[in-house]
Amino acid sequence: MHSSEERLENIRMIRDSAVAFAPASELARVRGLRYQVPGFDGAVWREMADNGWLGLSLPEAQGGIGLGMAEYCALLEVFGAALLPEPFVPAVLAARLLDGEQRAAQLSGERLLLPALQEQVDNLEATEGGTRLHNGKVRGRKLCIPMAAGADGFLVSTPDGLALVDAKAPGVELEIITTQDGGHFGHLHLNNAPAETLPLQAQALSDALDEAALGTAAYLLGAAEQAFTLTLDYLRTRKQFGQTIGNFQALQHRAVDLKLQLALWRASLEAAAATCDAGAPATQRRAAVSRAKARAADAALLVTRQAVQLHGAIGYTDECDVGLYLRKAMTLANLYGSSDQHRRRYDACMPRLASA
Repeated sequence: MHSSEERLENIRMIRDSAVAFAPASELARVRGLRYQVPGFDGAVWREMADNGWLGLSLPEAQGGIGLGMAEYCALLEVFGAALLPEPFVPAVLAARLLDGEQRAAQLSGERLLLPALQEQVDNLEATEGGTRLHNGKVRGRKLCIPMAAGADGFLVSTPDGLALVDAKAPGVELEIITTQDGGHFGHLHLNNAPAETLPLQAQALSDALDEAALGTAAYLLGAAEQAFTLTLDYLRTRKQFGQTIGNFQALQHRAVDLKLQLALWRASLEAAAATCDAGAPATQRRAAVSRAKARAADAALLVTRQAVQLHGAIGYTDECDVGLYLRKAMTLANLYGSSDQHRRRYDACMPRLASA
């Protein structure tokens, strides 16, 4: 177990390395990848893998670096500030569920396997009732797979375990749905597609989904904080009626309200990461993750919408960077569970925690 000082130093180094790799001030690449297929850069993806980031939170015995959720979230905050389109969170989720050579290929960036878990858009957990695996063939449908067009294959949840399906195999059809941020989700249609069966433990899947939800909350926090920074810069420089608009008390109050939302959000995120890293019981971890993701989903939309409004008319133009952060928040707020879904799960955890 790392000491507190070592962990803080690890987090600082991870942040510095990630900022050098993906500075938030350089969004030209992000803009250029919008509405394109696959929507991210393969060379950048391989460099992320070479840096060891895909295995950052995986145990060393599984080929990872063995750090925790605090470090993982610190990395994703930087990615969020830079609006990186690469499918980092779902790829790490998949790596959690793989083993052996398949996991090694995923962590090295040699292959990109993405999890295909949902059959309902309004369901927090992975669903598998409508997808069937029989005699090495899988049939069914999975929804809302982020950046699916760039995947080499998919990890499909079924009642009999995971089915590993090649993206180019017969019987595999991918329907692309363009998202608000210029990326896409994929709906996967499987018609007796050949598949390799992998074992699946329910707790491992639940833990991997919680990590993905927390990582998404961290990414959104980084994005929202950067949108807020851009807004403060605008308020300090934009002049109206002979003075900078940041001098107007009404706008100062709105900025303070947003700062408070960000502070509360960061506190819930750091508390959830600490709870996971401390090895708390499953119910306590689930409650902490749901609290953080519920706040993230709501606060991301609030902060980025207000950021656009505080920019005035220019904030609504595509040329203004602050709008990119709102579009990203609209795309990711419900990924791995909406605020309503996580609040319901948090409420369900409370009686068990009270009686523990």
